[in-house]
Order: sequence, then structure tokens, then C-alpha cells
Amino acid sequence: MAFLSDTLSRVKPSPTIAVTTKAAELKAAGKDVIGLGAGEPDFDTPQNIKEAAKAAIDAGKTKYTAVDGIPELKKAICAKLKRDNDLDYTPAQVTIGTGGKQVLYNALMATLNAGDEVVIPAPYWVSYPDMVLLAGGEPVIAEATAATAYKLTPEALEAAITPRTKWLIFNSPSNPTGAGYTWDELKGLTDVLLRHPHVWVMSDDMYEHLVYDDFKFCTPAQVEPALYERTLTVNGVSKAYAMTGWRIGYAAGPVELIKAMGKIQSQSTSNPCSVSQWAAVEALTGPQDYIATNNALFQRRRDLVVEMLNAAEGVECPVPEGAFYVYPSIAGCIGKTSAGGAHIADDEAFATALLEEKGVAVVFGAAFGTSPCFRVSYATSDAALKEACTRIQDFCAGLR
Repeated sequence: MAFLSDTLSRVKPSPTIAVTTKAAELKAAGKDVIGLGAGEPDFDTPQNIKEAAKAAIDAGKTKYTAVDGIPELKKAICAKLKRDNDLDYTPAQVTIGTGGKQVLYNALMATLNAGDEVVIPAPYWVSYPDMVLLAGGEPVIAEATAATAYKLTPEALEAAITPRTKWLIFNSPSNPTGAGYTWDELKGLTDVLLRHPHVWVMSDDMYEHLVYDDFKFCTPAQVEPALYERTLTVNGVSKAYAMTGWRIGYAAGPVELIKAMGKIQSQSTSNPCSVSQWAAVEALTGPQDYIATNNALFQRRRDLVVEMLNAAEGVECPVPEGAFYVYPSIAGCIGKTSAGGAHIADDEAFATALLEEKGVAVVFGAAFGTSPCFRVSYATSDAALKEACTRIQDFCAGLR
């Protein structure tokens, strides 16, 4: 359509949202579908957070706020970053947006010029490359393979950096793999970045609190203080506090960058929802004990899903350190034909046939830049996960 902009041709719709939408449509049509596509905790928002939102409404805190957030939430974010990450920031170094996605997008819009490159480790969250393209930059994909547990190596990072590189987007624990970087693994990457002072780090820490076994989370500016002045540390309340629909993300970084991001936001959405901001204050400053309770449930689900998927023919599923995803390889399934007659040429064909024949919705690996794989979100009930994995086992057993 000639009326539409050329920019639109540079990006594609979010595959994860597309899978969730398709599953919802099939359910509405009466089909028995189990959706494992959404990156959303199935827990309700904790009661103390909901009560704080109600109190904010009753107190009339429903007007415009400062474009990039209320002082009370900025103060709470500074306290959180000190408490959890040993990072010192002032409120002037903090910005608050309508979810982590807007914060990332604001940073890219505020900094990228045509031809600027952004290094993105693959597998990656589906939105990273498209946000870079929308902002006029060029995504440079640095492969992280199953051989390195889907973690970027210093050598791969070094090879991806050019004189045009402006950012590295770093995500740990990872969406889609759940892979988390240890202190030493992250130090290997920060050592590379120290040799390239023109490269900034955008650290997406959204899954910080969703970690299992004895894994200890760390973030780049914490591991290498010399990178503090060129790191944007991004986080939010969506995952750990089951607040996906409240739409609050935040970032901390150099004042000049934070001001530039605020300028972008002032001409797009203006302030995040006022009531959600007050709820987020309670999330960050109130009780934190339910995070550990929820994590115990998530870890049990992770172990269930990993065991059952590894019992499926042609599937190999590594054990992730965090988040609520697993990212199994289906190399042993490619080239076969399903019981329903579908040719499994790639992971997208696998996911399509699995949905149509068994009613299980997963996201195919090509959407995340690494094939042949698929992503399962185990942020749903044990019963649904058992049934879904049983159906996946049956589907794989029927491949010929």
C-alpha cells in the first residue's frame, strides 16, 4: 500500500504475540489448545501491590505525572539498584516508561543514527532487532550456540564489534533460552568491552529475580565498574511481581542519556500510568518474600518440562538457569513428516503442525534467530504443562 511508510517494511510483527493471538482464536473457536507462547507469569499481582493501586486511586493520584516518572518511584528504583545490585544512582539518572520495551526503544531512538550497528546475541528476544531497525540502526547478530549453553563468548563478541558499533544489547537470564551468565562469564564479556570504548551496553535485566538452583544474578555495571558511565541498566516490575499488564519499566544510566530518552518519551506517550507507578513503588519497597515462593514453583515446573521434553524423540532440552522458558533443539525432527502429513522442513513447520495436530502453541526458534528450536514458556499450571508435554511427546513419536 503506497500510503504506508517505508519504515514499516523494515520490521515484522512480534511472533510471540502472533502465536498467543492464534492460540486464543483457536480456543475461541472451540479447539482444545494449550498456549505455551506467552512470556507472562500465571500468578496474580500480589495483594499489597493491588491495595497500593487502590489507595492511589482513592487519593486522587490519577493525573499527569512528570514525563519520565514520579519522584517517589525514582527514589524506590535507586534504593532497589543499591540493595540488589550494589549500584549507586541518583533520581536524575533514572527514567520510567510504559514497560521495559518502551525504555529500550527510547534509548535506541535517542542514540542511533543511520548505519550505526547494535550487537545482539542470538538467540535473542524477538523485539531487539526490529527496534534497532525502527530506530534507523543495523542489528549485527552474534551467534551463541548450544555448545556454549546459548551464552555469548568473548570471542564471538569481539568478532561482532566494528568501528560502527554503538551498543551491545545484553540479556541475562535470557529470553528465550533462560541462560544466565555467571560473574566470570560476564567478566569475560566486559573485558572485551573495555577494549572498545565506543561501545555502550544496554543490559536487559528483566528476569533478574527469576533464577534457580544456586545461580547468582549479576549485571554488567556491577561486574565491571569501569563500564558504569556507558551502561544503561534496564529492568521492570512485569516478571518478578506478576505485573505485566501494569506496564512499568525503568532504566538507570548517565544523565545525558536519561534526559534524551525523556525527550523521546515526551513526544510519544508522555508519562506512564500514574496508578501503575504507585503500585510499582509498593512492589519495589514492600515485602519481597513471595518472589522466592513463586520461584520454587517455577523451578519445579522447569524440571518437569525439561524431563518430559528430553523424553520426546528427536528433542534435546538444556536446563536453564533462570527466566521461565526452555529452548529445546529439534534437530532430530527436521526432514520428517508428521502423522497428519505435514513436512517438518524447519522449526516454523514443526510449531505449525504441533498447533494444528495436537493443540499446543509454542514459538518457533527462527523468531529468536536460532534454529531448529522452539521456545516453551512454563509460566502456566503443572497440569497444563504435563498435558502439553505429553502431546509434544506423542507428536514427535508420530514423526516418520
